[in-house]
Amino acid sequence: MVGDILVGLVALIHCYIVYLEMVLWDTPRGRKAFSLTPELASASKVLAANQGLYNGFLAAGLIWGLYLGAGGFQIKMFFLLCVAIAGLYGAATVSRKILFIQTAPAVLAIVALWLGL
Repeated sequence: MVGDILVGLVALIHCYIVYLEMVLWDTPRGRKAFSLTPELASASKVLAANQGLYNGFLAAGLIWGLYLGAGGFQIKMFFLLCVAIAGLYGAATVSRKILFIQTAPAVLAIVALWLGL
């Protein structure tokens, strides 16, 4: 139960990231979230939308795993590992903040699922 709640939280975080990257990227809210100038936001809008789509696939995979219940354990673990690895890469290349927003929740969910919580 705890593991599935954490998986759901990670999925919701990624749904919000999709919204930020695909819809709000060049708005004041999106620029603030990613510390962007208006010029950089405008120039990178298409790249951000593509990145948002990939985050959407991560969320969809986690939701699929939740839908399958206990039978979705491997799917949930796979997508959580993808999220954690992407978060580590993002923290190393973009901002350490990603470690707390993306990686930590995924790792907590992995541990909870692994322990059967």
